[in-house]
Amino acid sequence: MKNVLLPTDFSENSWNAIKYAIDFHEGTACNFFLLHVTRLSHLLLYEVPYLPTQEVVENVYTKTGKIKLLELQKRIVAETSSNTKHKFYTLTDHNFLVQSIRDHVKKKNIELIVLGTKGASGLKKAIVGSNTGDVITKVACTTLIVPENARYKKIKELAFPTDFALQYNLNTLEPILKIIQKNNASLRVVHISKSTSQLNRDQIKHKELLEDYFQAYTHSFHFLTNKNIEAAVQGFVESRDVEMITMVAKNLNYFQQILFHSKVEEISYHIDIPFLVLHN
Repeated sequence: MKNVLLPTDFSENSWNAIKYAIDFHEGTACNFFLLHVTRLSHLLLYEVPYLPTQEVVENVYTKTGKIKLLELQKRIVAETSSNTKHKFYTLTDHNFLVQSIRDHVKKKNIELIVLGTKGASGLKKAIVGSNTGDVITKVACTTLIVPENARYKKIKELAFPTDFALQYNLNTLEPILKIIQKNNASLRVVHISKSTSQLNRDQIKHKELLEDYFQAYTHSFHFLTNKNIEAAVQGFVESRDVEMITMVAKNLNYFQQILFHSKVEEISYHIDIPFLVLHN
Protein backbone atom coordinates (compact mmCIF):
# COMPACT_ATOMS: atom_id res chain seq x y z
CA MET A 1 0.00 0.00 0.00
CA LYS A 2 1.22 3.47 -0.86
CA ASN A 3 0.96 5.98 2.00
CA VAL A 4 -0.07 9.50 0.95
CA LEU A 5 -0.29 12.50 3.26
CA LEU A 6 -2.99 15.10 2.51
CA PRO A 7 -2.54 18.19 4.71
CA THR A 8 -5.72 20.25 4.73
CA ASP A 9 -6.91 23.59 6.05
CA PHE A 10 -10.44 22.80 4.76
CA SER A 11 -10.14 25.39 1.98
CA GLU A 12 -11.31 24.74 -1.58
CA ASN A 13 -7.67 24.69 -2.67
CA SER A 14 -6.90 21.81 -0.34
CA TRP A 15 -10.11 20.06 -1.44
CA ASN A 16 -9.01 20.38 -5.06
CA ALA A 17 -5.66 18.79 -4.12
CA ILE A 18 -7.44 15.92 -2.37
CA LYS A 19 -9.59 15.23 -5.44
CA TYR A 20 -6.53 15.33 -7.67
CA ALA A 21 -4.66 12.93 -5.38
CA ILE A 22 -7.55 10.45 -5.42
CA ASP A 23 -7.88 10.55 -9.22
CA PHE A 24 -4.11 10.44 -9.71
CA HIS A 25 -3.97 7.18 -7.70
CA GLU A 26 -7.08 5.64 -9.28
CA GLY A 27 -5.47 2.26 -9.93
CA THR A 28 -3.15 2.26 -6.93
CA ALA A 29 -3.82 0.80 -3.48
CA CYS A 30 -3.39 3.73 -1.10
CA ASN A 31 -3.71 4.77 2.50
CA PHE A 32 -4.64 8.46 2.47
CA PHE A 33 -3.92 10.34 5.69
CA LEU A 34 -5.96 13.55 6.02
CA LEU A 35 -3.95 15.85 8.31
CA HIS A 36 -5.17 19.06 9.91
CA VAL A 37 -2.63 21.04 11.89
CA THR A 38 -3.57 23.85 14.24
CA ARG A 39 -0.43 25.85 13.81
CA LEU A 40 1.21 26.45 17.16
CA SER A 41 2.63 29.78 16.05
CA HIS A 42 -0.82 30.98 14.98
CA LEU A 43 -2.40 29.66 18.17
CA LEU A 44 0.04 31.47 20.44
CA LEU A 45 0.48 34.73 18.58
CA TYR A 46 -2.92 35.50 17.11
CA GLU A 47 -5.78 33.58 18.65
CA VAL A 48 -5.27 33.76 22.41
CA PRO A 49 -3.54 36.27 24.73
CA TYR A 50 -2.26 33.51 27.02
CA LEU A 51 -0.56 30.16 26.79
CA PRO A 52 -3.41 27.61 26.41
CA THR A 53 -3.42 24.50 28.54
CA GLN A 54 -3.39 21.04 27.01
CA GLU A 55 -7.05 20.66 27.99
CA VAL A 56 -8.03 23.90 26.24
CA VAL A 57 -6.11 22.92 23.11
CA GLU A 58 -7.78 19.49 23.08
CA ASN A 59 -11.32 20.71 23.75
CA VAL A 60 -11.35 23.88 21.66
CA TYR A 61 -8.95 23.30 18.79
CA THR A 62 -8.35 19.58 18.35
CA LYS A 63 -12.02 18.57 18.65
CA THR A 64 -13.01 21.20 16.10
CA GLY A 65 -10.40 19.84 13.70
CA LYS A 66 -11.60 16.26 14.23
CA ILE A 67 -15.20 17.23 13.50
CA LYS A 68 -14.19 19.01 10.30
CA LEU A 69 -12.09 16.02 9.22
CA LEU A 70 -15.09 13.71 9.65
CA GLU A 71 -17.14 16.11 7.52
CA LEU A 72 -14.35 16.04 4.94
CA GLN A 73 -14.45 12.24 4.86
CA LYS A 74 -18.18 12.40 4.18
CA ARG A 75 -17.58 14.86 1.34
CA ILE A 76 -14.98 12.50 -0.16
CA VAL A 77 -17.51 9.66 -0.13
CA ALA A 78 -20.23 11.87 -1.61
CA GLU A 79 -18.24 13.67 -4.31
CA THR A 80 -15.58 11.20 -5.48
CA SER A 81 -15.77 7.79 -7.09
CA SER A 82 -15.83 4.97 -4.58
CA ASN A 83 -12.57 3.03 -4.82
CA THR A 84 -12.06 -0.15 -2.79
CA LYS A 85 -8.29 0.29 -3.15
CA HIS A 86 -8.38 3.54 -1.18
CA LYS A 87 -8.54 3.86 2.60
CA PHE A 88 -8.80 7.16 4.47
CA TYR A 89 -7.55 8.04 7.93
CA THR A 90 -7.70 11.32 9.86
CA LEU A 91 -4.94 12.99 11.84
CA THR A 92 -5.02 16.15 13.97
CA ASP A 93 -2.10 17.96 15.49
CA HIS A 94 -1.23 21.26 17.18
CA ASN A 95 2.32 22.05 16.25
CA PHE A 96 4.37 24.04 13.79
CA LEU A 97 3.24 22.91 10.35
CA VAL A 98 6.58 21.74 8.96
CA GLN A 99 7.49 19.84 12.13
CA SER A 100 4.09 18.15 12.23
CA ILE A 101 4.38 17.03 8.61
CA ARG A 102 7.93 15.79 9.20
CA ASP A 103 6.76 13.75 12.18
CA HIS A 104 3.88 12.14 10.29
CA VAL A 105 6.02 11.44 7.23
CA LYS A 106 8.31 9.40 9.47
CA LYS A 107 5.61 7.72 11.60
CA LYS A 108 3.35 6.75 8.70
CA ASN A 109 6.08 5.93 6.17
CA ILE A 110 4.69 8.56 3.80
CA GLU A 111 5.83 8.28 0.18
CA LEU A 112 4.05 11.35 -1.15
CA ILE A 113 2.67 14.62 0.21
CA VAL A 114 -0.04 16.34 -1.83
CA LEU A 115 -0.58 20.06 -1.23
CA GLY A 116 -3.04 22.50 -2.73
CA THR A 117 -1.94 26.03 -3.53
CA LYS A 118 -3.67 29.19 -4.69
CA GLY A 119 -2.29 31.36 -7.47
CA ALA A 120 -0.83 34.70 -6.56
CA SER A 121 -2.55 38.03 -7.03
CA GLY A 122 -0.65 41.29 -7.30
CA LEU A 123 2.81 41.83 -8.72
CA LYS A 124 4.63 41.41 -5.41
CA LYS A 125 2.88 38.25 -4.25
CA ALA A 126 4.85 35.02 -4.22
CA ILE A 127 3.71 32.31 -6.62
CA VAL A 128 3.78 29.67 -3.90
CA GLY A 129 2.49 30.47 -0.41
CA SER A 130 4.88 30.41 2.54
CA ASN A 131 3.44 27.22 4.04
CA THR A 132 3.75 25.28 0.78
CA GLY A 133 7.20 26.74 0.20
CA ASP A 134 8.34 25.68 3.65
CA VAL A 135 7.05 22.13 3.22
CA ILE A 136 8.62 21.48 -0.18
CA THR A 137 12.00 22.92 0.83
CA LYS A 138 12.22 21.66 4.42
CA VAL A 139 10.51 18.25 4.37
CA ALA A 140 12.52 15.53 2.64
CA CYS A 141 9.62 13.79 0.95
CA THR A 142 8.34 13.77 -2.61
CA THR A 143 5.63 16.43 -2.79
CA LEU A 144 2.96 17.07 -5.41
CA ILE A 145 1.76 20.69 -5.57
CA VAL A 146 -1.73 21.01 -7.03
CA PRO A 147 -2.66 24.57 -8.15
CA GLU A 148 -6.19 25.90 -7.82
CA ASN A 149 -7.07 25.46 -11.52
CA ALA A 150 -5.50 22.03 -11.98
CA ARG A 151 -7.88 19.20 -12.84
CA TYR A 152 -6.68 15.64 -13.17
CA LYS A 153 -6.24 14.19 -16.61
CA LYS A 154 -4.10 11.28 -17.66
CA ILE A 155 -0.48 12.33 -17.89
CA LYS A 156 0.84 11.96 -21.41
CA GLU A 157 3.75 14.40 -21.21
CA LEU A 158 5.92 15.11 -18.18
CA ALA A 159 8.34 18.05 -18.33
CA PHE A 160 11.60 17.85 -16.39
CA PRO A 161 13.49 21.20 -16.41
CA THR A 162 17.13 20.77 -15.41
CA ASP A 163 20.49 22.45 -15.90
CA PHE A 164 22.27 19.07 -15.61
CA ALA A 165 24.23 20.51 -12.67
CA LEU A 166 23.35 17.60 -10.37
CA GLN A 167 24.10 13.91 -10.50
CA TYR A 168 20.69 12.56 -9.59
CA ASN A 169 20.29 9.64 -7.24
CA LEU A 170 18.37 6.92 -9.08
CA ASN A 171 16.02 6.53 -6.11
CA THR A 172 15.18 10.21 -6.50
CA LEU A 173 14.14 9.66 -10.12
CA GLU A 174 11.96 6.63 -9.33
CA PRO A 175 8.69 8.61 -8.91
CA ILE A 176 9.14 9.90 -12.47
CA LEU A 177 9.65 6.38 -13.74
CA LYS A 178 6.49 5.16 -11.99
CA ILE A 179 4.41 7.93 -13.57
CA ILE A 180 5.81 7.07 -17.02
CA GLN A 181 5.11 3.37 -16.55
CA LYS A 182 1.60 3.84 -15.18
CA ASN A 183 0.48 6.31 -17.85
CA ASN A 184 2.65 5.21 -20.77
CA ALA A 185 3.78 8.83 -20.69
CA SER A 186 6.62 10.62 -22.46
CA LEU A 187 9.36 12.43 -20.56
CA ARG A 188 10.57 15.77 -21.90
CA VAL A 189 13.87 16.83 -20.34
CA VAL A 190 14.26 20.59 -20.77
CA HIS A 191 17.54 22.46 -20.47
CA ILE A 192 17.08 26.24 -20.41
CA SER A 193 20.09 28.55 -20.35
CA LYS A 194 20.29 32.32 -20.39
CA SER A 195 22.97 32.28 -23.06
CA THR A 196 24.11 29.86 -25.73
CA SER A 197 26.87 27.65 -24.32
CA GLN A 198 28.11 24.09 -24.50
CA LEU A 199 27.55 21.63 -21.67
CA ASN A 200 30.63 21.07 -19.54
CA ARG A 201 32.03 17.63 -18.75
CA ASP A 202 29.95 17.13 -15.59
CA GLN A 203 26.76 18.27 -17.29
CA ILE A 204 27.34 15.82 -20.13
CA LYS A 205 27.87 13.01 -17.64
CA HIS A 206 24.67 13.86 -15.77
CA LYS A 207 22.73 14.07 -19.04
CA GLU A 208 24.03 10.65 -20.04
CA LEU A 209 22.86 9.21 -16.71
CA LEU A 210 19.33 10.42 -17.47
CA GLU A 211 19.55 8.96 -20.96
CA ASP A 212 20.57 5.57 -19.58
CA TYR A 213 17.95 5.55 -16.84
CA PHE A 214 15.03 6.37 -19.16
CA GLN A 215 16.29 4.62 -22.29
CA ALA A 216 13.49 2.03 -22.32
CA TYR A 217 10.79 4.73 -22.33
CA THR A 218 9.77 7.52 -24.65
CA HIS A 219 11.85 10.57 -23.81
CA SER A 220 13.53 13.51 -25.49
CA PHE A 221 15.94 16.33 -24.66
CA HIS A 222 15.18 19.95 -25.47
CA PHE A 223 17.66 22.84 -25.33
CA LEU A 224 16.27 26.37 -25.07
CA THR A 225 17.94 29.75 -24.71
CA ASN A 226 16.01 32.44 -22.88
CA LYS A 227 17.03 35.04 -20.30
CA ASN A 228 13.67 34.54 -18.61
CA ILE A 229 13.63 30.92 -17.46
CA GLU A 230 10.04 30.87 -16.18
CA ALA A 231 8.82 32.33 -19.50
CA ALA A 232 10.72 29.59 -21.33
CA VAL A 233 9.03 26.95 -19.17
CA GLN A 234 5.68 28.56 -19.89
CA GLY A 235 6.28 28.47 -23.64
CA PHE A 236 7.44 24.87 -23.56
CA VAL A 237 4.47 23.72 -21.46
CA GLU A 238 2.04 25.38 -23.86
CA SER A 239 3.75 24.04 -26.99
CA ARG A 240 3.78 20.45 -25.74
CA ASP A 241 0.51 20.40 -23.77
CA VAL A 242 2.41 19.16 -20.70
CA GLU A 243 0.26 17.76 -17.86
CA MET A 244 2.88 17.84 -15.09
CA ILE A 245 6.21 19.50 -14.31
CA THR A 246 8.79 17.80 -12.12
CA MET A 247 12.02 19.01 -10.56
CA VAL A 248 14.54 18.06 -7.89
CA ALA A 249 14.40 20.38 -4.88
CA LYS A 250 18.17 20.35 -4.49
CA ASN A 251 18.55 21.99 -7.90
CA LEU A 252 18.13 25.44 -6.37
CA ASN A 253 19.32 27.38 -9.41
CA TYR A 254 16.33 26.25 -11.46
CA PHE A 255 13.98 25.54 -8.60
CA GLN A 256 13.91 29.07 -7.22
CA GLN A 257 13.49 30.71 -10.62
CA ILE A 258 10.73 28.41 -11.82
CA LEU A 259 8.70 28.02 -8.64
CA PHE A 260 9.68 30.91 -6.37
CA HIS A 261 10.01 33.91 -8.65
CA SER A 262 8.39 36.97 -7.09
CA LYS A 263 6.43 38.47 -10.00
CA VAL A 264 3.27 36.97 -11.44
CA GLU A 265 3.60 38.52 -14.90
CA GLU A 266 1.93 36.37 -17.59
CA ILE A 267 2.97 33.00 -16.23
CA SER A 268 0.06 30.58 -15.97
CA TYR A 269 1.68 27.20 -15.36
CA HIS A 270 1.69 27.94 -11.63
CA ILE A 271 -2.12 27.93 -11.53
CA ASP A 272 -2.78 25.20 -14.11
CA ILE A 273 -0.06 22.55 -13.97
CA PRO A 274 0.74 20.23 -11.03
CA PHE A 275 4.33 20.38 -9.90
CA LEU A 276 6.10 17.28 -8.56
CA VAL A 277 9.03 18.07 -6.24
CA LEU A 278 11.60 15.31 -5.78
CA HIS A 279 14.15 15.08 -2.97
CA ASN A 280 17.59 13.48 -3.07
